[in-house]
Amino acid sequence: MLQLARIKAGMSQGRLARRAGVAATMISAYERDLRQPTLSTLTRLIAAAGFELRLRLEPRDTHDEVLADLEAHRSSDERRRRDQQVEAWRRAKPAALEQ
Repeated sequence: MLQLARIKAGMSQGRLARRAGVAATMISAYERDLRQPTLSTLTRLIAAAGFELRLRLEPRDTHDEVLADLEAHRSSDERRRRDQQVEAWRRAKPAALEQ
């Protein structure tokens, strides 16, 4: 997110660091996931790039966990049948596009 804000603002790491009052090495470390900024630091860095960081609470999305749980409980026959259906769809798709 920080790197995206910096690039959209057309800033170098050094310029962003100077505007935010931090070392350029910290910007680099944050962008390479070597360090994690605190929320207050991230807010300040995003603001120095000319953006506003907004957060909101939403119900947790468990979609991926539900799908993983369903997949884990499929029998080997169900998995094989699903794989065959997917493969048939892949073969049929190019033919349908040619029509």
